[in-house]
Amino acid sequence: MQFPSPSTDKAALEEGAAFTPRFDAAGLITAVVTDAHDGMLLMVAHMNAQALALSLETGIAHYWSRSRNQLWKKGETSGNLQKIVELRTDCDQDAVWIRVEVAGHDATCHTGRRSCFYRRAETTAGTVRLVTEAEPKFDPGTVYTN
Repeated sequence: MQFPSPSTDKAALEEGAAFTPRFDAAGLITAVVTDAHDGMLLMVAHMNAQALALSLETGIAHYWSRSRNQLWKKGETSGNLQKIVELRTDCDQDAVWIRVEVAGHDATCHTGRRSCFYRRAETTAGTVRLVTEAEPKFDPGTVYTN
């Protein structure tokens, strides 16, 4: 799947029917991922054109791992595949919002938790600390062997 070049016409970009994702200088677009049923924010990731195309073609979320510098089918190792229910783009098409159903342990984070956003910042007497609010749903040490 090839994506057309983004329109230089603002009205076409913002109001038109053509999906013309605007990838950044590194060739990536930000993906915000939420649970399709309760709206919980699960993760924020990045996609290159190949990951976005595979996601649209297969209905399973694929991302670009900046740390590993490779394509990554979310949940391929853990069994927590993300089935895409809906994919939306923002007004200027430089980000996507993906609503998913998570298979397996219903966990998205590599720490074994449902969401990557499992810690809350708390300020006390001028000091900020992180408070963990969720326990892992699976043991990452037994799932990720590499």
